[in-house]
Amino acid sequence: MGESLKETLYLLLEDPEGRNPRAGMVRIFLMALILLNIAALILETVREVSLVFEFWLKAFEWLSVGIFTVEYLARLWVGGPGRAQGLAGRFRYALTPLMLVDLLAILPVYLPLLLPTDLIFLRALRLMRLMRVLKLGRYSEAIQIFCRVVVQKKEQLVVACIAVLILLMIASSLMFYLESEAQPEAFSSIPQSMWWAIVTMTTVGYGDVYPVTGMGRLLASVIALLGIAMFAVPAGILSAGFVEHGDAGKTGDTVCPHCGKPLGPGRTD
Repeated sequence: MGESLKETLYLLLEDPEGRNPRAGMVRIFLMALILLNIAALILETVREVSLVFEFWLKAFEWLSVGIFTVEYLARLWVGGPGRAQGLAGRFRYALTPLMLVDLLAILPVYLPLLLPTDLIFLRALRLMRLMRVLKLGRYSEAIQIFCRVVVQKKEQLVVACIAVLILLMIASSLMFYLESEAQPEAFSSIPQSMWWAIVTMTTVGYGDVYPVTGMGRLLASVIALLGIAMFAVPAGILSAGFVEHGDAGKTGDTVCPHCGKPLGPGRTD
């Protein structure tokens, strides 16, 4: 009976073949519950709504936490896709990224019960309920594909991010030396000059800090153009990754669910 129940739960929660209609209904229900939780969290910050519907918001919160807790314990019991066995195996499974996200999604509600003192950090932990957004990654194939592409292109993305950081440091340093005498308050140090560099490189342009010297304006023009190019590089890398992922699907290549790298046609190991 226990094994039969465990197998049923496994098929409902994981559905490795993607053919169980009941598993699809469970997935849709949990995704809707997550989205409703986020909506409730947002409405809770509106004072007028919070005062009128405080009881119902709290009741919905506890109902949701109860469902997410049962889901978490059920996943821990069945052992996940790898079907972890034994206490050590389940402990390792509990430390996997998706299981940690599930735990962090429910933990902020239980911690105040264990630590009843009204500490500031306990109130701040309520914001961790936003972790439930990340739970969508477990149920959304599109989000899983995005994560696999990011993992597959992580080396190129890291190089692009390092290049952006180098440009940020160079721009901040040069602008400090060019503008610090003309605007000692706006460009009083290199760290403070980084605010201008970030705003310029991202083309936001708040206009609160800007160069007034001729050389400063020339540098600002160059940095603005380079910033556009630099921030376009990660987008190009991700686009190439999505194209490669699509081509792999057309040729029948199997993609590793853990690292995102293609395994080749017919391989599943």
